Amino acid sequence: MKFASQHLQSATAILEAYDGAVPLHHFLKGYFAANKKYGSKDRRSISHLCYAYFRLGHAVKELAAAERITIALYLSAADEWKVLFPAGWQLHDNMEARLEQVKQQYPMFAVEDIFPFHPVSEGLKLTAFSLSHLRQPKLFIRTRPGKTKAVQAKLDAANIAYEQPAENIFSFTNNTRLEDVLTLHKEYVVQDLSSQRVGNMMKLPVGAGTVWDCCAASGGKAIMAYDLLQVQKLLVTDVRDSIIKNLVARFRESGIRNYNHLVVDVTNEAAVKKALGKQLFNLVICDAPCSGSGTWGRTPEQLYYFSTDKIKHYSELQKKIAVNAAQHVAAGGYFLYITCSVLQQENEDVVDWILKHTPLQLAKKELLKGYDEYADSMFAALFVAPA
Repeated sequence: MKFASQHLQSATAILEAYDGAVPLHHFLKGYFAANKKYGSKDRRSISHLCYAYFRLGHAVKELAAAERITIALYLSAADEWKVLFPAGWQLHDNMEARLEQVKQQYPMFAVEDIFPFHPVSEGLKLTAFSLSHLRQPKLFIRTRPGKTKAVQAKLDAANIAYEQPAENIFSFTNNTRLEDVLTLHKEYVVQDLSSQRVGNMMKLPVGAGTVWDCCAASGGKAIMAYDLLQVQKLLVTDVRDSIIKNLVARFRESGIRNYNHLVVDVTNEAAVKKALGKQLFNLVICDAPCSGSGTWGRTPEQLYYFSTDKIKHYSELQKKIAVNAAQHVAAGGYFLYITCSVLQQENEDVVDWILKHTPLQLAKKELLKGYDEYADSMFAALFVAPA
């Protein structure tokens, strides 16, 4: 690639100035705004190299930035960057062969060091999961009810390449621009494949019931529940007023009118009781705050800077939220616990805590492994309240 060496030098300079305090894409946007000399292609190439550095996670952290970037590019089979590869490094099609080539020059390299956090949820193939961080996940969308055919027709007319994992799910390369072709929120929502598969647990015999999304954030799970269920009453809450304001705007654009919203700290039992009183719901959705470890393929800088002390912090939050929210599940109703984590302390351990400290019974739990499909990995557990 032309200018590859210059782009590598620029990337290493940026990495020296970056400390992980803000998301990498925000930092890069500010950096390029202050340095106007870079054209659009230069910005894309340099950004790619910066992300490559973090995709190695905690492996060979002692190496210089340029070496880490080169290893990541080689392991991801980035043929366009082969000019940067050391002499003799053949770009084998087989990952095992590429790993062996790297280990010959860097014997300290170990795949398990990319993602060194343990224990992980049952069923996770750690080697495959670790290596998945070397590639950018795909962009996934879910079509809104009745919009699938129209969306497909527009994509075909615009010659936008896509795959269709399910009837109302489309996937694209991550840099695909859809906003000039489709109407966000009205025709489709951006939602990862595993997140959409959580919807399978929402398809419950609750009929035209009541739903509370207790950690609503941007409202993705609430909108999915609205689309999948005959919801008579929908309540969305979050601890942050700014998030609720953004959610209200998104709901307006999505055509959702029949709902209530509140700012509530669900870790505080007294605050929950004051806000909700004795309200009970057929379905309570708890998409709990978490490490996000199942999504670090999209934000590898978080993988690089993550420290194990945060796991206990999130686990304690999750336990408080789950127990407080579970008190508002109607008899015979359901409680859906969700994280975008692959760590046992945030997943199975919290499930055990819920079973011990609430009357809920476990109906199903599942690690949604997206790493083999260029998607995020998530965990979901469905509980039922005694009738």
